[in-house]
Amino acid sequence: MRKRLHKRKNRMIVKVGLGAIALALSFVVGIYLISFLLGPPPLMDEQNTIYYSANGDVIGEEQGTENRHWIDMDDMAPEIVDATLVIEDQHFYDHNGFDFKRIAGAILKNIGSMSLKEGASTLTQQYARNLYLTHEKTWLRKIKEAFYTIRLEMFYSKEEILEGYINTIYYGHGAYGIEAASNYFFNKSAGDLTLAESAMLAAVPNGPTYYSPFNNETNANNRQTQILNLMKEENKITGQAYDEAVQEELVYAEREERKEDKIGPYFQDAALDEAADVLELDKEDVRSGGFQIRTTLDTEQQEELENQVETTINPTSDIEVGAMAMEPQTGGIQALVGGRDYEASTFNRTMEAKRMPGSSFKPFLYYAALEHGYTPSTMLMSKPTAFELEDGEVYQPSNFNDYYANKPITLAQALSLSDNIYAVKTNMFLGPEMLVDTAEEEFGFTSELPAVPSLALGTAAVTLEEMVSGYSMIANGGRQVSGHTIEEIIDRDGKTVFKRDAQAGEQVLDPQRAFILTHMLTGMFDSELDGYMAVTGTSIASKLTRIYAGKSGTTNSDSWMIGYSPSLVSGIWTGYDDNRSMEFVAESAYAKNIWSGFMEAAHQGIEQENFDIPDGVVGVPIDPKTGELATPYCDASRVMYFEAGTEPEAYCSEHHHGDDTESDDKGIFEKWLDLFS
Repeated sequence: MRKRLHKRKNRMIVKVGLGAIALALSFVVGIYLISFLLGPPPLMDEQNTIYYSANGDVIGEEQGTENRHWIDMDDMAPEIVDATLVIEDQHFYDHNGFDFKRIAGAILKNIGSMSLKEGASTLTQQYARNLYLTHEKTWLRKIKEAFYTIRLEMFYSKEEILEGYINTIYYGHGAYGIEAASNYFFNKSAGDLTLAESAMLAAVPNGPTYYSPFNNETNANNRQTQILNLMKEENKITGQAYDEAVQEELVYAEREERKEDKIGPYFQDAALDEAADVLELDKEDVRSGGFQIRTTLDTEQQEELENQVETTINPTSDIEVGAMAMEPQTGGIQALVGGRDYEASTFNRTMEAKRMPGSSFKPFLYYAALEHGYTPSTMLMSKPTAFELEDGEVYQPSNFNDYYANKPITLAQALSLSDNIYAVKTNMFLGPEMLVDTAEEEFGFTSELPAVPSLALGTAAVTLEEMVSGYSMIANGGRQVSGHTIEEIIDRDGKTVFKRDAQAGEQVLDPQRAFILTHMLTGMFDSELDGYMAVTGTSIASKLTRIYAGKSGTTNSDSWMIGYSPSLVSGIWTGYDDNRSMEFVAESAYAKNIWSGFMEAAHQGIEQENFDIPDGVVGVPIDPKTGELATPYCDASRVMYFEAGTEPEAYCSEHHHGDDTESDDKGIFEKWLDLFS
């Protein structure tokens, strides 16, 4: 009985096993049948990634056919073929598209790490992926890759596949294929490459940014040596040839000095970085992925910003610049300049450089002050002041040119005059941690901000992008913005793979306080606000034809100007890359002059805009010298805005008419206010 049961069990196991084998064979046969029916895939794909402006105009395209030269394998130096095979796929001629031993090892590692990080791609698989697929690490992509690999191996010879691979692989710097790469790096045809040059070029495709000798010569040399070692071990070269190649001093081609007619090159670099981030791809994969990238760039603003930089800064100076224009409602970057000469330096000073913003950081302090009881009329003494800190140290800031009012001034005046004593007193009153929290949690700063008294004067290093984004929140009434260059990305198949959410950002700031701060920031261009000295925007106020809010900032080595209208925020930084001090007084004026010229040009033909006054805010005429309600007898007055219930109640005592009764004075004031309104 037991024997019969045992035999039945064995027969069942055999049947199940045979069924599984039959199923597996059917699956494999099915895959190959489908691959056969699909036919041979094309061996060359020239779809390039294209950048579009906000208006839909093409602003840039990764180099296409002019830098993709297909040549026969017979016209390639044999060394480049051997070098490619030893580093990319030593068993290329022994498999049918899949190296199952390597695949098994990779699968075990991926299962252990619960990821798809470990790769085992053959040269044919790489070719399939480069031509037809994205580089995302998903199972679906790997299945599609397998189909293309089978079709390549089914319909083409090994020589045709290898020739196609070497002619289409990306070698960095816009060079696709060995002929373009050979010309770019060595100014010679691929057929004339030496062994050392071949090994160097074979080193690049695994990571063009990391292994290009133009980007990192140490990494490139190490990988070249690795390839030469492999070639010697595989008996592709002799020991003597190896020694000569290692000792050969490579002579690279002089990179062309010609300037490309490229719209916003720093902007396009930023868009490439952003695309690589949102798609989770390497930048090289984005470049050669055939994407259509629809950006936020306004070409007219871009050209105007570049023009202002070029015409304002002395051409003999080596001072640098960073500049950005942003739409405050959305955070869309409409123009961007990362330096004066992209060909000389691709370093983006707008988004990568961190510099001290000086007094242009004060609006974030004064927003915190408005949150904690300050009003535009809050008065503090402006005079030389020494602050004794908790550790016993004495901190004594100073005003520009050591000018002090030597009497109380209002918050509105302190902002327009850029009084440093008022700022440090406010920071000490609130506590330096409060300013750090406000900048990070409410305005989105990610740079390191030390909680020290001098932070009120902008002594922490931040990026211009952070500053422009922060000002955008004030301009839009307090909604969170995320600076960006891309609205939509479409892949080579016409599928939208990324689309930015058009929904308004989260309300972070109080809209009433944001408006009050905006109104105070218009004071840097308003001489009527001052009773003591010129406001900080005096030098450019006469050039402005509409209302702007803004703040400048100056340190020994940095000059900033950031300001806005209801529809546009722009920020300018100028300074030397090595942080040396400004050499001439005129250099510290560059930022303001570029800003004013750009803003006026950008708003030309646009109707006058007004900052919307939110509910709960009241405007009253204020005497700027006393911070009290102005009377008809005050030398000057300016309407200032307050949260309802916080506006001053007392009339200006300094300019009060001595013979009038209080009730008569009120009647005169009310009549005057009616006329003013």
